[in-house]
Amino acid sequence: MRIDLRRHLGVAVGMLLAMAIPAAADGCGRIKHDGQGYVICEVSAAQEPALRIWMDDDAGQPLRSFSNIRKVLKQGEGLSFAMNAGMFHPDYKPVGLLVVEGREQSGIVTGGSNDNFGMLPNGVFCTGGARPFQVIESRAFAQARPECRLATQSGPMLVIDGNLHPRFLVDSDSRYIRNGVGVSPDGQTAWFAISDSPVTFHEFGRLFRDGLGVRDALYFDGSISRLYAPSVNRADFGRSLGPMIGLVDSAG
Repeated sequence: MRIDLRRHLGVAVGMLLAMAIPAAADGCGRIKHDGQGYVICEVSAAQEPALRIWMDDDAGQPLRSFSNIRKVLKQGEGLSFAMNAGMFHPDYKPVGLLVVEGREQSGIVTGGSNDNFGMLPNGVFCTGGARPFQVIESRAFAQARPECRLATQSGPMLVIDGNLHPRFLVDSDSRYIRNGVGVSPDGQTAWFAISDSPVTFHEFGRLFRDGLGVRDALYFDGSISRLYAPSVNRADFGRSLGPMIGLVDSAG
């Protein structure tokens, strides 16, 4: 099955790539954009309740890996895909805001810093509120305090109201495997993306803005970015992770 992305987007057809994501049953597929390969996992509004964020197990110990997520799933549940969901401290706790099932686990951070997280504007990915999916600039989020079932803060923003982050350089030589999330203009679809090979911020932002027609997108991380998506043969391993986000299915 091929998913035509254009049906989701409220932008002119001429702004989109003439492409579709060859999606598996879990909504993940591979695409090329500007010569770079990516895996994109699509989540619809109807699937939002099955999206989850994980950080600790029932004993309060960091889960740290996709395999440990699978161990804490309920009987009959399966993991369609998962990826790291933002930056974290050495103890695996989130750097900024984290909301899990409506409960705030870590508070929002609105100040700038010299690292990627503090490259303002940064932002918050929020689900289950006024719209199924939103990416909101952090200071605006702190003022509005919108309701979120799940939320994770990271930075920088990749796309801000249809524009790339002003500090992204076309000729940058900083390349990493990067991952992040963007939402459709109507808030009904979220796209979780990770690059197959190292890319610049500018290239990654263009994937969301030009390839997916996204007006707001958020960077999750770079040097530790990983994905679990068995349908596209991705089960990345490496450093332990802090918060992780993914889609649960009931097929087991």
